[in-house]
Amino acid sequence: MTPPRRSAVVGAALSDCGRLDGGTTAYALHAQAARRALADAGLDRTAVDGFASAGLGTLAPVEVAEYLGLRPTWVDSTSVGGATWEVMAAHAADAIAAGHARVVLLVYGSTARADIRAGRRTGTLSFGARGPLQFEAPYGHTLIAKYAMAARRHMIEYGTTIEQLAEVAVQARANAALNPEALHRTPITVDDVLSGPLIADPFTKLHCCLRSDGGAAVLLAAEDVVRDCRTAPVWVLGTGEYVSHSAMSEWPDFTVSPAAVSGRTAFGRAGVRPEEMDLAELYDAFTYMTLVTLEDLGFCGKGEGGAFVEKGRLRVEGGALPVNTDGGGLSAQHPGMRGLFLLVEAVRQLRGEGGARQVRRSDGSLPALAVASGTGGWFCSSGTVVLGRE
Repeated sequence: MTPPRRSAVVGAALSDCGRLDGGTTAYALHAQAARRALADAGLDRTAVDGFASAGLGTLAPVEVAEYLGLRPTWVDSTSVGGATWEVMAAHAADAIAAGHARVVLLVYGSTARADIRAGRRTGTLSFGARGPLQFEAPYGHTLIAKYAMAARRHMIEYGTTIEQLAEVAVQARANAALNPEALHRTPITVDDVLSGPLIADPFTKLHCCLRSDGGAAVLLAAEDVVRDCRTAPVWVLGTGEYVSHSAMSEWPDFTVSPAAVSGRTAFGRAGVRPEEMDLAELYDAFTYMTLVTLEDLGFCGKGEGGAFVEKGRLRVEGGALPVNTDGGGLSAQHPGMRGLFLLVEAVRQLRGEGGARQVRRSDGSLPALAVASGTGGWFCSSGTVVLGRE
């Protein structure tokens, strides 16, 4: 029996990001990111036989593939919010292992910020009012309110403080200060976070992600393709995915996220432990997401996230576990479903392309292992990917 083929990330890139008010479309951002990822890998688009995309077009990913001039024989349009891209990476790795594809392109682009400024859309108050959501949406139960409720539950249950949550934002900004591509780079303090306008109790403005424009792309390839690529491969070692609920009433415990399952699965399949990770890229639409995901991935015990983050552990400079090394959604960029940006940053770090924000081990060597964990909806879904270099 032929063993399954391994897969590696051979291309990773961002489109232009930040404030793009000059008429750039989301389709154009997809194309820009895809071209850059292909160039990064040293491959032509004719090599792509697998394609994954979500969030754009009536028939995603058909419309985006057509726009890019691709005719894939394997496609994935899984859409589970911010966790989409880690879940898609898992599916792509499975497809490559089974021989259903050799080169898979994951791509995303959004003009979320520009659309609001131009009046083409408004801030989303609710995902909808049909199905299970009909029992919550009429009462103003917005996405941010759900995260705020979960954060408050954690504070009540474990004594987590608002200052500890604020530390997540402060350390994300410290990492962003080292990233020339980050939208916000000016250092902030805990007092800055606490004194901001209240958005949803207990979250003030700086507890919440920014809104930006931008796109990202990642190219995965079978191991027999890797030797033809320009870049050193970053291997997919293990993946996990999990969905838990839609309605808040069906969430068993507000202090536990789906990463508790997807992380355990990914680490188990990779044959590594959380404490072996050199860095972590975690979805951070709100500060609480970072804190609880750290707990659920096993970097600290349940209820210990507050004490874990307040010691500066998340910083690139001097942190025991650098987290969101580019500044994350809180400070770098957040154009919607940000999960693909986590994979790009993890790959860049493992390849030693972090520049001023490059993570290094205590002996000065490059990191060898990283985890990217995306979260969707209001902790409705999670996808976790363990990556490593050889």
